[in-house]
Amino acid sequence: MNNLENSTGSRRFGDNLQEAKKRIDELRRLIEYHNDRYYNLDDPEITDYEYDQLTIELRQLEQDYPELADKDSPTQKVGGTVKRELRKVVHDVPVISLQDVFSKEEVYQFVYRMQAELKDPVFVVEKKVDGLSVVLRYHNGVLTEGITRGDGSIGESVYENLLAIPSVPVNIPAKLPYLEVRGEVYMSNEAFEKANKKQEETGGRIYQTARNLAAGTMRQLDPQIVKERELDIYVFNLEISQGKEFTSHSETLNWLAQQGFPVSPDFKVCRTADEVWDAIKQIEETRWQLPYGIDGAVVKVDNLQDRLRLGMTSKVPRWAVAYKYPPEQKETVVEDIRVQVGRTGRLTPLAILKPVKLAGTTVSRASLHNQDYISSKDIRIGDTVIVQKAGDIIPEILKVVPEKRPENTMPFIIPDRCPMCGSPAVRDESGADIRCTGTNCYAQSIRRIIYFASKEAMNIEGLGPSSVEALMSEGYIKDAADIYGLAEFREELIEKGIVGKEKGTDNLLKAIEASKENDIDRLITGLGIRNVGRQSARVMAQHFENMDALMKSTYEQLIALPDFGEIMVRDILDFFSREENIRLIKKLKDAGVNMNSKSAGKKGDNRFEGKTFVLTGTLPGMTREEATELIQNYGGKVSGSVSRKTSYVLAGEEAGSKLVKARDLGVPVISLEEFMDMLK
Repeated sequence: MNNLENSTGSRRFGDNLQEAKKRIDELRRLIEYHNDRYYNLDDPEITDYEYDQLTIELRQLEQDYPELADKDSPTQKVGGTVKRELRKVVHDVPVISLQDVFSKEEVYQFVYRMQAELKDPVFVVEKKVDGLSVVLRYHNGVLTEGITRGDGSIGESVYENLLAIPSVPVNIPAKLPYLEVRGEVYMSNEAFEKANKKQEETGGRIYQTARNLAAGTMRQLDPQIVKERELDIYVFNLEISQGKEFTSHSETLNWLAQQGFPVSPDFKVCRTADEVWDAIKQIEETRWQLPYGIDGAVVKVDNLQDRLRLGMTSKVPRWAVAYKYPPEQKETVVEDIRVQVGRTGRLTPLAILKPVKLAGTTVSRASLHNQDYISSKDIRIGDTVIVQKAGDIIPEILKVVPEKRPENTMPFIIPDRCPMCGSPAVRDESGADIRCTGTNCYAQSIRRIIYFASKEAMNIEGLGPSSVEALMSEGYIKDAADIYGLAEFREELIEKGIVGKEKGTDNLLKAIEASKENDIDRLITGLGIRNVGRQSARVMAQHFENMDALMKSTYEQLIALPDFGEIMVRDILDFFSREENIRLIKKLKDAGVNMNSKSAGKKGDNRFEGKTFVLTGTLPGMTREEATELIQNYGGKVSGSVSRKTSYVLAGEEAGSKLVKARDLGVPVISLEEFMDMLK
């Protein structure tokens, strides 16, 4: 899912509430989706900057159209829901986010507002370390628990993992009956580079960001992994201190440092808006010299009694804001433009840049997306360009510096032939993308097989990009169906070490064999039909008994399916009309891959149509994915949050805050047994 059109302004849609509601609902859905990717999966699809733009747009629209306000909007709650693998712990103090601000004007407005409400307020400005927020609990000076933020009310215990971080104090001098502090677990730039070097040496996937790797590492069940990845911590807030009182935040930071906690050593105490802004800019000036990543500066009211008086909104405290730094920008030169080929034949131009240090790393390439993008910015080989990392992650070209353009440069045009196989390349129906028409394109074949084996599709663990490329280059596979013949080459694969030694090879072969029993929706997904994702594949699996019936489906049958548009239907019909695809499906069938829909018996049974379920807790004998599929097979929807529109909350063992909220709202709560009774 990608960022959509973004613009803000007063009453953007005028008095057209229908259009405003449509965009607001779309933004809420997008933000909820990306919250889940960020907080629960540690696998964001968009940059921090793009996420911030979505949030800014939604806030603006909700402000312009107060009649469309909803307390269940993501702007009114903390992102994140609790994962099941780790023990759940209820927070003594809610773990809250801060209000983000993005301009000097917003910082000054915050300071002026505090000065209007408080008498001579003092502020503390600190670095905002980019990591995973955790809470540490101490009893009589001994660390007894460590908890992730989770949804703000319930987190996950990461106590054993915290013990593997050397900078986390296990014992402190002050033997208070109870002490609770909050900090940020992060990975230094050096440790991140070391982890990626190890991945390169072993052929593993390169990690995108230190923040995501740190967060994912803390959710590992093996503390040894935490130790190996050399995580660190900064403590930035004292939450509870039984037996000792403080008057200010700065006083608590100094005391925490005396107790051995790593705190920001250069926090600034300020009294005016100018001083606050100067402190923010000083941090920004040294940002890229720091040995770890930061994504902003935090401004807090220093006096603790003032904080209590100010209180908080439904989501954020009134006494603090987090200023987010804009992406760093640099000049560099486009040395070349190369064209890559994707699994659906899409040609994507890639700018090869003169290496430049940007946002802490060296940037040497940036995606140019498509011909329209190149033409709109008039990007040419030899151009001097301004580049930035949106969200400090994804390099992008902002604009060309025209006065530095060399003579005799030519506009770049994506070739009308595939650079890999030489087949004609033509614009698709959307008009934006140019695609290779070759049926035997090597580059497409590699990416198709990678997608077929991916978690989203057939979920063949161990068959990643490097393994697929090695197997293809060695001649073991040419298409997805050849995967199912690898068992006969077991000894050769072990000897060559293409997918690991004996254990790795056997594990892969077992995963391949197990994938034969997948329901047909995974197979449909894995075929890589353009514009068809997992949800659309599920719908087809529900309505067609087997692959043969789907292959013979008509336009009228497909267009009648829920949420199927004309473009998708045309793509499906086109896919099944091609001889090479028919041959591939026959090969898969001959290899023993399941071609029947396990939900076909429920065809037409939409007993959950119009019903929205929310899942919470651990469901005995059933994964959440299995429960989700059951609900969707019967026409229902699954949401990640409880609202008055929720039909049922399916509660398992150790259900958390969603159960509490359901009871508060009067939403029906059902057990797994009651849920299964509904299916009889």
